[in-house]
Amino acid sequence: MAFTAFDTAGLRPDERFAWWCETVGRGVAPTRITSDSEVDFSGSMTSLDIGDLQLTTLAFPELRSERTEELIRGGDPETYELTLILGGAMWISQGRNEADLSAGDFAVWTSSRPYRGRAVSGPTVGDSRALIVHLPRALVPLPEARVDQLLARGLPARSGMGRILAEYLSALAEQGPATDERDRTRLGATTLDLAAGFLAHLADAHGELAPETRHRVLLARIDTFIQDNLADPQLTPRSIAAHHHISVRLLHHLFRSRDETVSATIRRRRLERCHADLAASHLRTVPVHAIGARWGLNSAAGFSHAFRAAYGMPPGEYRQAALRAH
Repeated sequence: MAFTAFDTAGLRPDERFAWWCETVGRGVAPTRITSDSEVDFSGSMTSLDIGDLQLTTLAFPELRSERTEELIRGGDPETYELTLILGGAMWISQGRNEADLSAGDFAVWTSSRPYRGRAVSGPTVGDSRALIVHLPRALVPLPEARVDQLLARGLPARSGMGRILAEYLSALAEQGPATDERDRTRLGATTLDLAAGFLAHLADAHGELAPETRHRVLLARIDTFIQDNLADPQLTPRSIAAHHHISVRLLHHLFRSRDETVSATIRRRRLERCHADLAASHLRTVPVHAIGARWGLNSAAGFSHAFRAAYGMPPGEYRQAALRAH
């Protein structure tokens, strides 16, 4: 089954913790779990198959987990568990490394070695929430020794490749269940590329990646740069290429795999921002031309023409219709 969702709320209180332990053991890896909240345990879990990978979301209270040599001998999916902390506070130890983690951190560990973990919950941090990408070790295109350097360490998710990957995974967890099998297979390949690029960057192993993977990772970085700089009227293919230290020719080559050019992408995203702002009641007093300028479209006539071409009506007319609908 491509997507499954589980929640302890539908079970009797005395069944919930045992069910949770069994479900996590099947969906992640056999693990010994204990908790001071066993009596009133509450947890939920979703699982999405994306090609050869799996994406899992978890929400749970305070608990402790341990994967021993004995459990590994009993069953090992041979994965790297790349985890984004969405809420709460956690601690993990594997090998000689250990890390304290909080919302906004990444961590990676392997199912093939013993590890220990602890999730802390309470009024100040809330319940723990995490998003896990199960990466088959055989598919990660990096030397094992390089990835081992990163095990059980706090990895950044607020900037650079970490931010790109975190935003992508969050969107995938939300929208992925609505996609078909072919799309999920493509999304799985993209997920592997972005995860490998993230790990390669941190392990100083970028040269180990295949050229196709490096290009897809670079394209993801360019997408984020464009999104962050839409308000800059000087955002052009030339400025984008210069920022990423590549030629304009290579930039256009990267976009050949898509349905639109670099310039068309910039224009579409700017118009999407304008479309949202024109419908926002708190911006109703901002002149229409200023909405365009706010997103780098400084020519009032050019903005009006592009908006009409994209949405079938002038921006002022759209604003009036949208505000009447509100």
